[in-house]
Amino acid sequence: MAYKSYVVDRALKKLGGDLTDARRRRRIKTELMAERLGVTRSTLDRMEKGVSSVGIGTYAAAIYSLDPAKLELFANIFSRENDVLGQIVSDRELPKRIRGTSRR
Repeated sequence: MAYKSYVVDRALKKLGGDLTDARRRRRIKTELMAERLGVTRSTLDRMEKGVSSVGIGTYAAAIYSLDPAKLELFANIFSRENDVLGQIVSDRELPKRIRGTSRR
């Protein structure tokens, strides 16, 4: 069973609401937006409500459709440069000292 979290649900609801607002600001009708994404109006409605079962690829398509430059931000969300916590953990595992190689 998938992990459910209030925090994740809240973030998806915000994302869905922001998607709705962005679509409306651009004066894009739901039928046209759904067509651009290759989904049904029902799926678009679920996205805009923040339903967690909508695929991440569909959200990526929506990002690209509304602002192609933002897709790069999305694609790099887990990149090394953006993974501050991962860098901290990695740095903690650095060796305390480095021994030279022995000559024979």
